[in-house]
Amino acid sequence: MEKGLVLPQDCRDFLHSLRMRSKYALFLAFVVVVFVFIEKENKIISRVSDKLKQIPQSLVDANSTDPALVLAENASLLSLSELDSAFTQLQSRLRNFSLQLGVETVEEAQGEGKGDEGEQPPGPREARPRRHVLLMATTRTGSSFVGEFFNQQGNIFYLFEPLWHIERTVSFEAGGANAAGSALVYRDVLKQLFLCDLYVLEHFISPLPEDHLTQFMFRRGSSRSLCEDPVCTPFIKKVFEKYHCKNRRCGPLNVTLAAEACRRKEHMALKAVRIRQLEFLQPLAEDPRLDLRVIQLVRDPRAVLASRMVAFAGKYETWKKWLAEGQDQLREEEVQRLRGNCESIRLSAELGLRQPAWLQGRYMLVRYEDVARRPLQKAREMYRFAGIPLTPQVEDWIQKNTQAARDGSGIYSTQKNSSEQFEKWRFSMPFKLAQVVQAACGPAMQLFGYKLARDAASLTNRSVSLLEERGTFWVT
Repeated sequence: MEKGLVLPQDCRDFLHSLRMRSKYALFLAFVVVVFVFIEKENKIISRVSDKLKQIPQSLVDANSTDPALVLAENASLLSLSELDSAFTQLQSRLRNFSLQLGVETVEEAQGEGKGDEGEQPPGPREARPRRHVLLMATTRTGSSFVGEFFNQQGNIFYLFEPLWHIERTVSFEAGGANAAGSALVYRDVLKQLFLCDLYVLEHFISPLPEDHLTQFMFRRGSSRSLCEDPVCTPFIKKVFEKYHCKNRRCGPLNVTLAAEACRRKEHMALKAVRIRQLEFLQPLAEDPRLDLRVIQLVRDPRAVLASRMVAFAGKYETWKKWLAEGQDQLREEEVQRLRGNCESIRLSAELGLRQPAWLQGRYMLVRYEDVARRPLQKAREMYRFAGIPLTPQVEDWIQKNTQAARDGSGIYSTQKNSSEQFEKWRFSMPFKLAQVVQAACGPAMQLFGYKLARDAASLTNRSVSLLEERGTFWVT
């Protein structure tokens, strides 16, 4: 018995013809689709190639893009997907390079339009450089107060004494090669911080952070940028943070989030009382990734000593004993230490005022007494020097915090009745103590315009000014 129906020969021929025609039709359609795809691919390649040709070779070299990813050896393109990937990679690297140089802000990079096919390349855009401001001071010179001028500005990432961790971790003996060694360590850490590499601090924070989280960031609450979203993560119960944020409860500091916040801000500023030699900052001033501005803050050394003897009482027991027992002379090593501090400040200021080539337009000398008497005026001068527009937010903070009925509590308070506060030391310092300071720090006092007190009466007489009027110590 037959297993299937056998079709007539004519039917079989007809079906075979239909199959052949279908194959030819599909092949023809495929050829047309391939042709159209090739034409579109060529147009895309042409547009992207024109964009690639507009990129300066120096920037391509600077970002180490492999030319083999873009062009084959015979100058033909490897494939559309490889070209698109290479162009995206190059564009991303160039944008990151521009952001590092401060030529393009993050907002501009994210909102940049692609433009039409026939649009002409845009003309040169005015550069908006990222400034790196260092408030260089010594302890008890009013640097916490002046630092708030930058901390209160929303587009500045501000750090309060980050080098404190290095001083607590790395021990250096005073003087000689050890002093130079500490200055080099401080400088190198400072450079990385200005580049928003906050991970460098993790090596010096004790105990060491885990997974980039730490509860021991020194004076975190004195930096608004470390207490704002998204750096302020949800509070964790039973986790004690010694230097917690002042106005809100946050979890342990996430160093990664802090570094990202640093990069998002337009400018970077920090204060440091552990940088004493201005000459060590030359590599930072010459680093093309940075636009360094140094503001050196000084104060009458008599006022500095009077404040330190209160704030750091344990370190000045020898001085207090000398005053109490009425001895004729103070121990020579104490006087030498005081003289050395004054001389290092004076030498740095003299170097800055000479304006060597690497410091041209990058150095400003400010007296705390001038800030205390005219805070808003001096804030405007400092911002103008830094090349950063001063916002009403900072001006409001200055008006509110310099006209207090009395000084804020605490040795690090930033609330001052500034027009009265800066001369308080005159009415509590014994004249013989003032004489020691004047003898040890005479050259520095002369440079900065601090007058010598001739006797006890002139020291305590409000009508006798101990401050020479000076102009602004900076060059545009």
